[in-house]
Amino acid sequence: MKLKYLIYTLLVAGVAYLIYYRISANQKIGASSNGGGASGGKAPALNVTGVVVQPAPFADNLEVTGTIEANEAVALQSEVSGLVTGIYFTEGGQVTKGSLLVKINDRDIQAQLQESLTKQNLSATNEGRARQLLDKGAISQEEYDTALADLKSLQAQAQLIRAQLAKTSILAPFSGKIGLRSISQGEYITPTTIIANLLNTNPVKINFSVPEKYMAQIKNGATVTFRTDGSNHMYTGKVFAIEPGINSQTRTLQIKALAQNAHQELRPGSFAKISLTLDKIEDAIMIPNQAIIPVLKGKTVFITKNGKAKQVEVHSGTRTDQNILITSGLSVGDTVLTSGALSLKDDAAVHVTLVKQK
Repeated sequence: MKLKYLIYTLLVAGVAYLIYYRISANQKIGASSNGGGASGGKAPALNVTGVVVQPAPFADNLEVTGTIEANEAVALQSEVSGLVTGIYFTEGGQVTKGSLLVKINDRDIQAQLQESLTKQNLSATNEGRARQLLDKGAISQEEYDTALADLKSLQAQAQLIRAQLAKTSILAPFSGKIGLRSISQGEYITPTTIIANLLNTNPVKINFSVPEKYMAQIKNGATVTFRTDGSNHMYTGKVFAIEPGINSQTRTLQIKALAQNAHQELRPGSFAKISLTLDKIEDAIMIPNQAIIPVLKGKTVFITKNGKAKQVEVHSGTRTDQNILITSGLSVGDTVLTSGALSLKDDAAVHVTLVKQK
């Protein structure tokens, strides 16, 4: 019995000791907490990074895609049907404007012309005699007018035959490079037969479209830079033509630029990646993209003044892969905070580490 009472007594004493220890520990924690508040009272400054706003030149570029086209291009075809009697160009070679490319059999037309000229000469002789007789009063004015009308009719007929004869000679409409021919000498061709393609590729045209919201920023003479998949070289051109209306289906504006191609590196039909300069700002304010905080009514950023954060509203423009153009809300010399945006509040104490803007 004494042993049993002894065990009970020890258990009660142990529980009492644990309760006392817990109460003492809580009192120490509370005292420590109260003492800390009385001595400090201020939250520690938040470590953040920032950049100092500096003006810098900025070019607002628009990136689009387009197609390279020949300055002039035509599929050569004959106006008349006939047998090819001569081919006077080399495939893939250069030709000059007005040079003979293909000749079609014209013997029947030549014979018609000779017949018409013979009749014309006879009619001219008759008209001359009628004029002399009219001067002497031997014939009436009506008889002379008939002879003159016959002469003019035969002259018109000869002119028509000469026009038909000219159609048997296919001439180069402009200077350029001719492609592969699809006919052979001795072949019978019709007006639907494609003889070859003729292209003038110096200069070349760059055909592209831009969204309608940029139409007021694009003028004739604007410089474009572009490159093709077949070359890493950057080429330049100038806008020379702008479509007067907007495409109602795509809501885009059609534009053409002209680029020199003296070395024939640019080929019509090639894909072009185009950069068009819309505007140039010499003292633009650019800040890192991560500094922008979207809000319900627009955009804000945090700046620092006297060691405290301050949230200000800004208006922005063009965004690049790293920076964004600020049009209002910031001034040169402001320190814009670029980290800790989710933890920052107005008048929060901050310790700023300045970083170099890219």
